[in-house]
Amino acid sequence: MNPVAITGLLVAAIRAEESKRADRLFEDSFAHTLAGDEGRAALARYRKADGSSIPIIEVRTRWYDEALARARASGVRQYVILSAGMDARAYRLQWAAGTRVFELDQAEVIEAKARALGDKDPACTRVAIGMNLAEDWPRRLEACGFDRNARTAWVVEGLLQYLERAAVEGLFARIDSLSAAGSVALYDVVGQSLLDAPPLAATLRMMRELGAPWIFGCDEPAALLRDWVADVTDVAVVGNAWKRWPFPPAPADARGAPRGYLVEAGK
Repeated sequence: MNPVAITGLLVAAIRAEESKRADRLFEDSFAHTLAGDEGRAALARYRKADGSSIPIIEVRTRWYDEALARARASGVRQYVILSAGMDARAYRLQWAAGTRVFELDQAEVIEAKARALGDKDPACTRVAIGMNLAEDWPRRLEACGFDRNARTAWVVEGLLQYLERAAVEGLFARIDSLSAAGSVALYDVVGQSLLDAPPLAATLRMMRELGAPWIFGCDEPAALLRDWVADVTDVAVVGNAWKRWPFPPAPADARGAPRGYLVEAGK
């Protein structure tokens, strides 16, 4: 499996670890199986590099779960998870009747996930599409039953930092073109301020050595989807609210403070 795909195993290993905690932010009973030995080995390297163990993945997982619950409550029944990796939300979340969840990722990742999950049934209609996001995935998505006239919730989790800026802009242009009024886009962004922060250096070095360097950062995440209404949250604010962040968030008006962002944007 290629380096970027291995990050999906790493995320699954972190979710499995979190699910064992008494004060867990979520429970993912599929994560241990999906992570496998390769994911647990990647997690060991990650923990060694990131001595502070800042719970970014744990916090953002809970945030996405809650944002998806809001979309579900508003009547959205079509969801697209881009670069889905070993995400198990189609299996572990409660979905309304008639919900379709499209998962896109590289074919080898889709196949590995199918092998790991075996005969387990999703809690919705799940459509898995093996395809590189650099290809014409919108055409394939529609061929698989996606309805561009229906409200859609888009999930872009843990992806943008691996892309060049042009690819990020192209990705959001495609999302915009496929989205009916009332659609929602959920995404997280590493601030350029955070990429430049000395405390992140060890983690960035580990990701380069893994072959999946973080190359995109942005401190104006709302601008990535123009003409959408975006609610931007500092991940440290959410982490502190849930009593799982190791330090207080930077003041909102502190210019240049290192931040990560969680964005819920509506069209």
